[in-house]
Amino acid sequence: MTPNSSFATLDREEPVSHEEAPRWVIHAGLLWQHRRMLARVAFISLILSLATAFVIPKQYKSSTSIMPPDQQSASTMMLAALSGHLGSLGALGDLAGGLGMGHSSSELFIDLLHSGTVSDHLIDRFNLQHVYHKRYRIDAAKHLARLTKITENKKTGVVTIEVEDTDRERAREIAQAYLDELNLLVTRTSTSAAHRERVFIEQRLHEVKGNLEEAELQLSQFSSDSSAIDIKEQTRAMVDAGARVQAELMVEQSGLQSLRQIYGDGNVRVRESEARISSLQGQLAKMTGSSEPAYASGAVDTGTGADPKPMIAALYPPLRQLPRLAVPFADLYRRVQVQEAVFQLLTQQYETARIEEAKDVPAVNVIDPPGLPEKKSFPPRLLLTLLLSLFSFASVSTFVLLRHYWSTMACSDPRRKLADQVLPVLRHRVRSILPFQRGAA
Repeated sequence: MTPNSSFATLDREEPVSHEEAPRWVIHAGLLWQHRRMLARVAFISLILSLATAFVIPKQYKSSTSIMPPDQQSASTMMLAALSGHLGSLGALGDLAGGLGMGHSSSELFIDLLHSGTVSDHLIDRFNLQHVYHKRYRIDAAKHLARLTKITENKKTGVVTIEVEDTDRERAREIAQAYLDELNLLVTRTSTSAAHRERVFIEQRLHEVKGNLEEAELQLSQFSSDSSAIDIKEQTRAMVDAGARVQAELMVEQSGLQSLRQIYGDGNVRVRESEARISSLQGQLAKMTGSSEPAYASGAVDTGTGADPKPMIAALYPPLRQLPRLAVPFADLYRRVQVQEAVFQLLTQQYETARIEEAKDVPAVNVIDPPGLPEKKSFPPRLLLTLLLSLFSFASVSTFVLLRHYWSTMACSDPRRKLADQVLPVLRHRVRSILPFQRGAA
């Protein structure tokens, strides 16, 4: 007996007359009457389900896991200990104390892995539009997102990346490519406040270094041309030396008067005393100098905005010139000190910004590298075959029961009247949509 003949006999069968029997017994008896047809359907559905399960391509899953950066590293603790002993690095100590308060980078990693930049690079790298048979990149990106599963362990913060593909080698390579792209993206998109501060301080540090070198060069040139090394100390030394020379001159002059009274002007001792007095007067005049500005062949820019004044090259500046040299020397010396103080401050802030940037930029620490999958992850052929077979058997059994109740339903039943009105309309709509039905009409 064929299935069609079995279905045709449903309308001619008498309804089960066991009114006192349970409902499930009536259903079981009805299915038992069509056991041959149900057995054939089950066998055919088993064969078709098995074929369908083997036709579906195999999927291989490769997984890798990464860990967010350690927020309380040993280097941080060492820096905090060192900064406690170095008073000049107080800012570094405050920063080291706050390094352990950073936030987890797991959510940042997940957002970057889901970004369009990563997916675009993977599509270009593995030619996924051709592999997935997609015409548009956006469709290939969506298909890649469906085959990729990125999860986070809320307790430990470990991020797991699972990639499925029909090729086991490509599944592992795509998983590894996710790690590579994440590393590149984290490094390239380091635009945190600490990074911007570090870049700004680095630029200022180069500028201040150039200004400091220029100020030191001007001070050294001025000191070399004017022999002004330390105006305060030189003034003190010149005053002391001038006082000694002047005292010696006064002693020699007193001795000369005594010698003239005793020996007369033509005596040898008198002439020697006069020569010493003349020499001391020359030294005193040279040490005292003139208050007028002296000129020489070299010009020095004092940095005060005035025209550069050339100075006489000598072993030491005259005493009367020291006040004149004090103003440009003090200005140049002050510029050097200011630039040096700014340079030291920026150097400290630069090191602080580098540490802060290193804290803000997370590093990808791989726990389990992606491995080559040995077994397929999909499809579960045995389970799929059983489910499809059971679904087919249940569908046919339901159809048998519904057909039986439909045949036993009275013509005056409102449900049957509604069905008689709806079914012809639906049948007409289906015939108008299907092309072969239109051709037959």
